[in-house]
Amino acid sequence: MTAPIGSGPGRALIAVYGLFSLAAGARAGVQIAMRFGEAPLAYSLSAFAAAVYILLTVALWRGARRLALAALGVELAGVLIVGTLSLLDPAAFPDATVWSGYGQGYLFIPLVLPLVGLYWLLRRR
Repeated sequence: MTAPIGSGPGRALIAVYGLFSLAAGARAGVQIAMRFGEAPLAYSLSAFAAAVYILLTVALWRGARRLALAALGVELAGVLIVGTLSLLDPAAFPDATVWSGYGQGYLFIPLVLPLVGLYWLLRRR
């Protein structure tokens, strides 16, 4: 029998996703409250990213493997789609999101994190 997904290195994933939940959520909250009219798409996407990070934190902590896998897929798709669109059409993103430029503003961690998470969950199968 394998250990729960939230044990060992899985705890580090939970901690990082918890931190990103706070960072992305706080950023989106301030942006939406103060300047939503300037870049509604970007700020809404940051709020969506924060919601995905919260979902992942809880799913990993509770050991909800299928939910975590689905959320990791949504996160990876979001990073790839938003990252590509933000580079192809910068005018559509007058302000950065968490996933802009593949997470460039967050040291590309948003691009690497779902890959690490998928590796961890699929390796534990």
